[in-house]
Amino acid sequence: MDKKEKTRKKGLQFSVLMCYHNTAIKSGGRRRARRKKHMKKVRIIALVLVVALCAALFTGCAKKDSDSDTAYVKKNGKLIVGITDFAPMDYKEAGSDEWVGFDADMAKAFAKELGVDVEFIEINWDNKAVELETKAIDVVWNGMTITDEVKNLMSVGNAYCNNAQVVVVNAAAADQYQTADSVRSLSFAAENGSAGAEQLDLLGVAYTAVDTQAKALMEVASGSVDACVIDSLMAAAMVGAGTDYPELTYTVGLNSEEYGVGFRKGSDLVDAFNAFWKAAYDDGTVMKTAETYKVQAAIIAQ
Repeated sequence: MDKKEKTRKKGLQFSVLMCYHNTAIKSGGRRRARRKKHMKKVRIIALVLVVALCAALFTGCAKKDSDSDTAYVKKNGKLIVGITDFAPMDYKEAGSDEWVGFDADMAKAFAKELGVDVEFIEINWDNKAVELETKAIDVVWNGMTITDEVKNLMSVGNAYCNNAQVVVVNAAAADQYQTADSVRSLSFAAENGSAGAEQLDLLGVAYTAVDTQAKALMEVASGSVDACVIDSLMAAAMVGAGTDYPELTYTVGLNSEEYGVGFRKGSDLVDAFNAFWKAAYDDGTVMKTAETYKVQAAIIAQ
């Protein structure tokens, strides 16, 4: 092949390469354009979805805010009350399925004032705040001690009853356990999450956690533990001569406290309760009911 022919072939190869190069550039440009256009569509769709989600959330929040707790309860037609088995506040008499007690009777009266029925649900006391927030219940009404923790978790009505946490032991050994220091060596039971359990924690005393104060009493009566810490109002009703546990008695008072009724944070039912309770105290309903369950000495004047 002469020199001229070689030059012609090289020129042809160069032209082919340039054509391929230009085609590739154009093809790549088209792909980039298509990709850019696609990404723009994705961004638009995402923006539309975000706006729609925000609108839905805003609408939901606005609806939630517009529905007060009182309106919610009235719409449901019932007030759901969270309780535990705790005489003389909430309990069932032998052979009956009806909840009675000072708190139970006053809760029925409050529901009547609201124009709704009442429903009592036994709850795990340690989960009472969760039960409220999830609307499994509308109110905690069960001799609930007002503490800083409780006030952080829920809104609480005006205090209505005085109380204390007391140590319950076998009556035969009561003389040995008349001070807080003297009971430190005992084995205890206490309701999980209760004010009694809190007092034992403060004393640095270990205890067996049970579901209710009634079960704590049963542990002492059975001999499984030496003592328990329960509310003084319950102790007055449940231990000693003429009660379910005549062989038991209570000795040391570990504190003084007050009972309150708990509602969801910010609930307008708090104001409704306070107004109801004041009126019921003024017309004698509170004291008459308290006398029925022998808790009149603990009632706080309104």
